[in-house]
Amino acid sequence: MPRYAREKSESGIYHIMIRGINRQDIFEDDEDRRRLIETIKKYKTVSKYEVHGYCLMSNHVHILIKEIEEPISMAIKRICGSYVYWYNMKYNRCGHLFQERYKSEIVEDGGYYLTVLRYIHQNPVKAGLSTHVKEYEWSSYREYMGKTEITDIDSALELFSDDRRKAVELFDKFMNEENDDKCLEHSKKSAKTDKEVRRYFVAAGVNNISDLQHQEKCKRDEIIKVVKSIDGVSIRQLSRITGIPKSVIDRI
Repeated sequence: MPRYAREKSESGIYHIMIRGINRQDIFEDDEDRRRLIETIKKYKTVSKYEVHGYCLMSNHVHILIKEIEEPISMAIKRICGSYVYWYNMKYNRCGHLFQERYKSEIVEDGGYYLTVLRYIHQNPVKAGLSTHVKEYEWSSYREYMGKTEITDIDSALELFSDDRRKAVELFDKFMNEENDDKCLEHSKKSAKTDKEVRRYFVAAGVNNISDLQHQEKCKRDEIIKVVKSIDGVSIRQLSRITGIPKSVIDRI
């Protein structure tokens, strides 16, 4: 199927979502998350983009980014390439980590711009990773509330008030409003329970996990590959159920 050219934003602002290949986790620990943030910061000086918002989830990342000089496609390529190289070295793996084609949408309206920011900041809350946006460490929300690191906060705050203190208060209120925001046509797939995953193994001819562990490697890997491809089944979950390291399942 041919790939169509991405729509060009007149404002230069794009909502980007980078997802792990086969929906796999792209962070194993906080060092990995810190590395990606440092990588985004590094390439700001190279590609000359602005970061207006971000959120690091377990298997995907949201970035609200403004193109200044270099095309956003090249900037994302730099970020992903650098992080994957480091990640593969750290975990002694090879191959792709991210889906080849990232998702993107143009953001040209001020109202929608704020909606996207709220959607990004509330992602962990709606995913059940935190009960409040302020509790989640790996998003740009904290930069809006305090010291900035990689986020260019002026554009969003100026939409609320010229007075910075009032702008922050209004921004905070807006970020925490209940909503039904949907951006990038992204909806979270319902996660499979461990019981459901075990049923998939039984359907594949594995009556218990001990049987799986004693299978010939090629046959074991083929079974895991099939179950791994099912929407809602995570690598972390497969590792927990089978007792096989995540790094091994990741390579299958």
